[in-house]
Amino acid sequence: MLFRGQSLGKYKIISPLGSGGFGTVYLAQDTWIDKKVALKVPHRQNIDFGELLREPRLLASLNHPNIVAITTAEKQDNIFFIVMEYVPGETLENVVAREGPLELSRALDYTCQICNAVDHAHRQGVIHRDLRPANVLVSEAGVLKVADFGTSRFLEIAAHGTTVIGSPPYMAPEQFQGKAVFASDIYSLGVTMYQMLTATLPYEPPAPSDLDLLMSGKLVTAPRERNAAIPRAINDIILRAMAPHLQTRYQRAADVLEDLLAARPSRRSSRPAPPAIRPSDEAAPSGSHHAHRVQSRLRARETPQPPRFCWHCRKPLHARTDRCPFCGETQ
Repeated sequence: MLFRGQSLGKYKIISPLGSGGFGTVYLAQDTWIDKKVALKVPHRQNIDFGELLREPRLLASLNHPNIVAITTAEKQDNIFFIVMEYVPGETLENVVAREGPLELSRALDYTCQICNAVDHAHRQGVIHRDLRPANVLVSEAGVLKVADFGTSRFLEIAAHGTTVIGSPPYMAPEQFQGKAVFASDIYSLGVTMYQMLTATLPYEPPAPSDLDLLMSGKLVTAPRERNAAIPRAINDIILRAMAPHLQTRYQRAADVLEDLLAARPSRRSSRPAPPAIRPSDEAAPSGSHHAHRVQSRLRARETPQPPRFCWHCRKPLHARTDRCPFCGETQ
C-alpha cells in the first residue's frame, strides 16, 4: 500500500486509481519531466524478478492508440512497479452503469475501437484473457484505451500456476477449462457489446455446475429480447461472437470489425436526396458516370452479409431462409 506524497524514485504518488486481482494502480507524478503517469504495483512482490519482467517485455511490443501504453518497469525501494500511460477519463463499465444502454452509433464506435486494439494485440501474439468494460478506459476525448493486456500471465504466476483466468461473466466456455485462445477474447468482446447495448449481462455469472449450459448456449438471452432497438444484423454479430463452440465463433477481431462495418445502419436518410436522373441521362449516361455506377453495383454485390441466427433458438441460419429449420420459428 502506497500513500499520497510517497515517492518511488522520481515518481510521487498522488492518489490510488483502482485495485484488482493483480495489483493496485496509482496516479503519480514524474517529477523529472512534470508528467502524470499511472503506476501498477503487483500485490505479490516476492516473485522472481525475471518472471515479473517477462510480461512488461511482452507488452512493450504493443503500440496502438487504443491500448494503454507501457513506458517501463522499475524497482525502487524493493518495490516492483510498471509505469504506464495515464488516461484521464473513466471506465466503460462506469459509463454503462451511469447511462444505461448506449446509443447504437456510439456503441458500435466503441466496439470498433476495441476490435482494433484486440486485433493488434493478437497479431503480436498477446491474449488479453480478461477483456471487459472495467478494463476499457474512455478518455475525455471519446477515445477508448484497452488496459491490462496480458496481465493474465502475472495472475497465472500469482495463482500458483492455474490457467483459469478471467472474470466469469465474460469468460468463454473454454477458459473455465484453462484453455484460453485468441477466440476467447472475441467471446469477451461479444459480452462487452451485449452489455453496452442492453446495460445487462447475457446471463448470471455461471457456476461450475452451469458449464454444460454455457457450452450449449442455453444461458444466453438474445440481445434483441432485452433491447428491441438493436438491429437484427447487430444482434446476430453479437451472438456469433459469443458462440459457445470455437468452430462457429469469430476467430479474429478483424472479422468482427468487417461485419460491423457492413451491418451499420445506413445514414442516407439524414443526407439530402441525390438529383433525379432524367430519362435522357439514363438512356445515354456519360462514360465515366456509367462506369462509376457499374462499379458501385459490383461493390454492393460483393459486400459480405453478416451471419444470421434464429432469434428464438439462436442457431445459425442460411442467408435466404425465412424459417428456422431447428425450431420452426418465422424470422
